[in-house]
Amino acid sequence: MKPLFTAAVLALSTLPAFAQDDVVCMATEEMEASLVDWYDETPAVMDEDGTIVWASGIGGTWTVVSYNDNGTSCALAQGDNWSPRMDADALMAGLPNEQGTTGS
Repeated sequence: MKPLFTAAVLALSTLPAFAQDDVVCMATEEMEASLVDWYDETPAVMDEDGTIVWASGIGGTWTVVSYNDNGTSCALAQGDNWSPRMDADALMAGLPNEQGTTGS
């Protein structure tokens, strides 16, 4: 467990900071179609709050998507070099929350 956590911390430390301006929201149907059609991504990991990491396979792109009750979804972060060994919980914890601070 400790090696996995260490690897996740190292991997996340190389990711760029995610600014609130980078959040893109649209109708859920459009968001999912875009991820499938443009990036060949499929759902890879779901958090308990319904946030999903979409990924295009090992070494490919990934996108963290938050789903809203009003039928919209927001891409909170995206990147390259997806690996099933990435710790999705650590990835999501590093995202800005609604107050603009990172989660804990």
